[in-house]
Amino acid sequence: MLELVKAGGWPMIPLILLSVVALAIIVERFWSLRRKVVIPPTLGGEVRVWAGRGRLDPTHVDSLRRNSPLGALLAAVLDVRHRPREEIRERTEDVGRHLVHRMERFLNTLGTIAAAGPLLGLFGTVVGMIQMFLGILDHGIGDVNQLAGGIGKALVCTAAGMIVAIPALIAHRWFRGRIAEYIVDMEHEAIQLLDTIDLRPASAKVAPGAHGITPPVAGA
Repeated sequence: MLELVKAGGWPMIPLILLSVVALAIIVERFWSLRRKVVIPPTLGGEVRVWAGRGRLDPTHVDSLRRNSPLGALLAAVLDVRHRPREEIRERTEDVGRHLVHRMERFLNTLGTIAAAGPLLGLFGTVVGMIQMFLGILDHGIGDVNQLAGGIGKALVCTAAGMIVAIPALIAHRWFRGRIAEYIVDMEHEAIQLLDTIDLRPASAKVAPGAHGITPPVAGA
């Protein structure tokens, strides 16, 4: 392996650096985008129970906001739950865009690595071929086997670029698809919460002036 790296020459250095960065991004995003971290399995049901009972004090809402991306979306719905449904939908979409941006962190970099890897590999191969033909110009063709070996060494960079780019491209597409699935599930949870709020008995709704946080006290 070390011999191949040496054969590729100095263009192998940026390829090695890109491979390290790509691996770090893949590991970090895989850990951060676990389903139980983004969409805790029981969170949606728990929040609907809170909403149905009117137990939505500031501590609950703030804790929900910090819980997970799903919690942040549901907290945004609860923040504006007394506004018209269309305004709630707009707020949900706005928060959802911010959450997508957060979940896609580093993915643009990963996509850039997937695109740049083959180009850097091709550049390294071109540099190697130029050096080889300059040598032929100075010293002649010499041994044909040696010439074939020089061409093979020059192609090492192309192979290295593909080795870096293919896993990066696969991971980039997979993460993007995973995030799209999460967004669909989160929107579904937000709609269910909104339906729960709409169907909540009038006695459980928050009194005017309470700012949508503390349920009214009976007989107050």
